[in-house]
Amino acid sequence: MFWGIFCPQRLFSGVWRGSHISAGSLVFRNKMTCPEHFLGQEAAQQLDQDLFNECGFAVEQLMEMAGLSVAVALTKAYPVESLSGGANVLVCCGSGNNGGDGLVAARHLKLFGYQPSIFYPKRPAKPLFQALTKQCESFDIPFLDAQPSQEVLNRSWSVILDAVFGFSFKGSVRAPFDALLDGLQSCSVPVCSVDVPSGWDVETGNPDGLQPDCLISLTAPKKCARFFKGRHHYLGGRFLPQCIVDKYKLVLPPYPGTDCVLRLSQKE
Repeated sequence: MFWGIFCPQRLFSGVWRGSHISAGSLVFRNKMTCPEHFLGQEAAQQLDQDLFNECGFAVEQLMEMAGLSVAVALTKAYPVESLSGGANVLVCCGSGNNGGDGLVAARHLKLFGYQPSIFYPKRPAKPLFQALTKQCESFDIPFLDAQPSQEVLNRSWSVILDAVFGFSFKGSVRAPFDALLDGLQSCSVPVCSVDVPSGWDVETGNPDGLQPDCLISLTAPKKCARFFKGRHHYLGGRFLPQCIVDKYKLVLPPYPGTDCVLRLSQKE
């Protein structure tokens, strides 16, 4: 799902000065030594397995915590009162765990006062995803029957949450998601991506692909986050046990107070 090694000094050239992070560089309180790379695809997958096999977590637990982090980060990047066209959020979900994070986030966004709609064109026949879908329906969150046109995308929503592909993505984008990503890339509405912008190579990014306005890295930024150029970058997922932190020699920034997300950068 969403784990990794985090090296703030090497990656963002900064030092902490409180929980506020300056645009374009992380700012730290204390000097720390740490690995010189973001989380790669293989390490993320292995860490995920360790959480399941060594720590006893269930995928439902991790998805719930990740989805909540995504929803909270979105509320900080796009507060309800700042959305002049209304707090309408289109949540685009893929068929894997990233899509599950999106379904959880949609439910929490509804509780936070937003009006989410969900586009979920390829639904897996697995009890977990069926249950998440039913939960959203019980909150009267509408599911779209077809992909909105470009005009409808631009007119109907204030923010689009991209929860299509996560860090397991490889290869080329196939239907029905190719047309969806083309639409998101061309729309005028700010796009907020979950963990990895959809269609990006997890390690090398995609300069010709979707360029989101906001990126919500989960647990630690992936290598592709080096190429993120948007305004808002958040870290979410405050739920790693110390045994995993120690095993992978993770160096994570301190979250403020009881928050489950941390702002890494913000550009006006």
